[in-house]
Amino acid sequence: MGPELKTILLVEDMDADARLLRRAFEKAAVHSTLVAVPNGDEAIAYLLGEGAYQDRTLYPRPGLMILDIKLPRRDGFEVLDWMRRQRPAFRRLPIIVLATSCAPHDVDRAYELGANSYLCKPQQPREWLHLAEAFNDYWIQANQDPDPIRGES
Repeated sequence: MGPELKTILLVEDMDADARLLRRAFEKAAVHSTLVAVPNGDEAIAYLLGEGAYQDRTLYPRPGLMILDIKLPRRDGFEVLDWMRRQRPAFRRLPIIVLATSCAPHDVDRAYELGANSYLCKPQQPREWLHLAEAFNDYWIQANQDPDPIRGES
């Protein structure tokens, strides 16, 4: 993934959490574009480049997804299941679950469905910055795969 990572798809229905993460990314100097969609159906449409997301110059393929699990329409577990079964190339897209629930059954289920990491949402604003810094250090700077869904249109 490395510094080349340009687009991160954030699947989050809570505007306040999306704003906190966006602000934390800015303060942590994460140089990727964070594109937010509010539910699982929109996430899948974005990944497929369908509907409003057809123009890949405006909506480029993400190099990483941050996924909440409690979502309207299609929840995060359903998105994970769809991604890991639907298209082979989606198996390579790193998915970080960022959820309010830290319940062991949710964590286990996310990993069983193919999540690469499971993080609990911070409770304090300062913790969001620490999360963004750690995220930048590991998921963006340390990993190397600039196009995990290459070859898919």
